[in-house]
Amino acid sequence: MFVTGATILHADLDAFYASVEQRDDPRLRGRPVIVGGGVVLAASYEAKRRGVVTAMGGARALQLCPEAIVVPPRMSAYSQASKDVFEVFRNTTPVVEGLSIDEAFLDVGGLRKIAGEPLEIARRLRKDVREKVGLPITVGVARTKFLAKVASGVAKPDGLLLVPPDRELAFLHPLAVERLWGVGKVTAAKLRDHGITKVGDVADLPKSMLVSMLGRALGRHLHALAHNYDPRPVYVGRRRRSMGAQRATRALTTPEEIDATVVALVDRVTRRLRSAGRVGRTVVLRMRFSDFTRATRSHTLPQPTSSTEEILTALRVLVAKTMPLIDSAGLTLIGISVGNLDNADSVQLMLPFDDGVGSALDTVLDTVHDKFGSSAVTRAVLLGRDPGISVPLLPE
Repeated sequence: MFVTGATILHADLDAFYASVEQRDDPRLRGRPVIVGGGVVLAASYEAKRRGVVTAMGGARALQLCPEAIVVPPRMSAYSQASKDVFEVFRNTTPVVEGLSIDEAFLDVGGLRKIAGEPLEIARRLRKDVREKVGLPITVGVARTKFLAKVASGVAKPDGLLLVPPDRELAFLHPLAVERLWGVGKVTAAKLRDHGITKVGDVADLPKSMLVSMLGRALGRHLHALAHNYDPRPVYVGRRRRSMGAQRATRALTTPEEIDATVVALVDRVTRRLRSAGRVGRTVVLRMRFSDFTRATRSHTLPQPTSSTEEILTALRVLVAKTMPLIDSAGLTLIGISVGNLDNADSVQLMLPFDDGVGSALDTVLDTVHDKFGSSAVTRAVLLGRDPGISVPLLPE
């Protein structure tokens, strides 16, 4: 049998939230579906074809697709569907690296004698997800993680694409530069200003020229990817390097609304940190404004912590520094994260004083929330406010 050498699968569920809704309600199948009201959390491919995209305002989405059916999100259903799909992944191969609740890398290189060639395994995986979970899934198969992910993106929706090793660059180079990891709107505009529109154009440039255009790190990164150089293996059981949460909403303008949103996000993230026994040093604030521009601010704490108050204080300082931007545009998304994570136990051994792993109040609140639910006790500033949607995440 012909051995391809392409043994990495990137499996990505199609329009995940919307597909779960269509699976569970036959009346929605084949029709444009929008999950979320004020802001689009997800859209079916029928709605995407009309221009509806994630994080778009609900009013704009209905202008583009007035016949769309809007449904409220059901996070518990999405979480269960994710668990069911990952069970299929792990029954396919023990080497699974989850990227999010709806996508993962799988390495099937050691399964040829017992399960067949990677392409056969990918076909069977798609069949199993469809039959056992009832959802469409796209799979890209390639020699590297980068190219497997690109292949799945090209094959969407509900497709399968193998990139043989002897055809890698022939497949990759005609694609638009936006297919390269790290090329967003700003970088793409810089490249296009120099007449660089395809991945092959990037590959033709000397590394030194890319570095001078884009900076040392990004220039080297894109030069490597344009030649499909990606030596990373599929990792199993790697712990998170950061934890975060975000909320998309209608424009927030008042300091009280913004602070309440930040408080709710910090409470959510720090509870997850303490539950997982993690602490972190880098606090990051991400914002998207009404004009679709974005901004990111960060601060490094003097010592690792999972303390709600310490992390909240740092984020309030970051918000205060960006209020001129907020006042002029209004926020439509706030995201926070805590990075440079470490295990709380190992950090406590190194600190001769207060370990910053959470106050007595944090401990009491965590106990109450674990026993009675997160809504049993809340901060006064959050009373009567919508806490936002808690998006399901991969388990720590």
